[in-house]
Amino acid sequence: MYAVSKCATQHIVAKRWGNEMTRRGFGRFWIVACLLLAALVIPQRAPRAAETVVTDIRVGFDGTRTRFVLDLSKAVRVRLFMLNAPYRVVLDMPEVGWRLPAKPLPTQTGLFRAMRYGLYQAGQSRVVLETARPVAVKAAFFLTDGDTGGRRFVLDMVSSDEGTFVAGLNRTISVSATEQGYVAESLPTASPSNYSELAALAPAPDPVPVTPVATAQPTMLPAPRKPLAATTGGKRVVVIDPGHGGADPGTIGGSGVYEKHITIAMARQIKKTLEQSGHYKVVLTRDRDVFIPLRDRVKRSRKAGADLFISIHADSIKDKTISGSSVYTLSEKASDKEAARLAEKENKADLVAGIDLNAQKDELTAFILLDLARRDSMNESAKFANVLVGELKRSSKVLRNTHRFAGFAVLKAPDIPSVLVELGFLSNTKDERNLRSKAYRQKIATAMLAGIDRYFTGLQQARTN
Repeated sequence: MYAVSKCATQHIVAKRWGNEMTRRGFGRFWIVACLLLAALVIPQRAPRAAETVVTDIRVGFDGTRTRFVLDLSKAVRVRLFMLNAPYRVVLDMPEVGWRLPAKPLPTQTGLFRAMRYGLYQAGQSRVVLETARPVAVKAAFFLTDGDTGGRRFVLDMVSSDEGTFVAGLNRTISVSATEQGYVAESLPTASPSNYSELAALAPAPDPVPVTPVATAQPTMLPAPRKPLAATTGGKRVVVIDPGHGGADPGTIGGSGVYEKHITIAMARQIKKTLEQSGHYKVVLTRDRDVFIPLRDRVKRSRKAGADLFISIHADSIKDKTISGSSVYTLSEKASDKEAARLAEKENKADLVAGIDLNAQKDELTAFILLDLARRDSMNESAKFANVLVGELKRSSKVLRNTHRFAGFAVLKAPDIPSVLVELGFLSNTKDERNLRSKAYRQKIATAMLAGIDRYFTGLQQARTN
């Protein structure tokens, strides 16, 4: 971020130089010369790695309290809030690195059921804790690790009732090492006898005031752009959307590979292949391991002026013998039970990463209503899907009834032909091995290029006839 902001500052300074010299009659030559000089003489700084690293995660239970512990190289400010359906405690903090020991993540213990972690957005990391039932935060504070000199973030949760939990959904707790921490003194206490392997309880600090979280306001959609508008320079804009990312890993393959890593690798390969053809400008909704909400993926596509949107995924299924790719388009009614299951799973990506879906209902409704009024985009999506299926069949194994449809939230751009491509099944050994192979991914990328070429060629011919 430092390098980006510094570069932007340099550009503004240089631009102001240029404007001033233009007023004084120096001409374009000197403006260009000064811009180049500014870029050369002002030193650049490479992006830095995260300053704070998480080195371990532990969970314990003493019969009443469930304790969650993060070991960090140094303290950061942690912001806590809760979400329901399912019950979740969300921890937000500045971007951190993850250097965890080679052991499984904590399993169900006390009130703790499961967890996810990762980069939520640039500069912000998120940990999502799922709980078995409504909880309340008994205490949250930092301890100093006497052995390493690092800091230990401690979160104590106790059982609560539904009414109290719901009443606390619009509240947040902020904790840093420079403060005493947070303790809810009115909640029941418990003996720390079973906590010796985690961390000794700190003396009860004074409570930190609880402040309300700002409620997200629905925003109106921008005016619909013309479908398939030609871009500057005659290049079509293709947006590739690598599924999942950050705190949402997606499917986990038998070898331990994450879907979010497969999709970003595939997206980068498609981008390179398309751009080498000279016909396309390619935009990725994400180019790093970061979480992007579903609605923001659609917004980024529209902001880029996309002529085509392709979301990339790799599914899993109970029957590990099933393999092959497939292409999905949007429909109010799913083509089959498996398509419905997949759409339901993918549409939960925001929930997995700790987003309050209740705050998005009005805006999502606006998207859906506008989408239903844009049947032309849905028809174009189906045309592209059929063309793409033909090319995929030439280069890889595909499922029977390869073109399927269901209500995928990420395909609801109202004015952009959109498809979701399932590359294969990470639950199938051969598919997983193929998707980890750069050579195989290149075959898929080449098929994508052929399909996209055929689609736009057909579109152009239809318009000229």
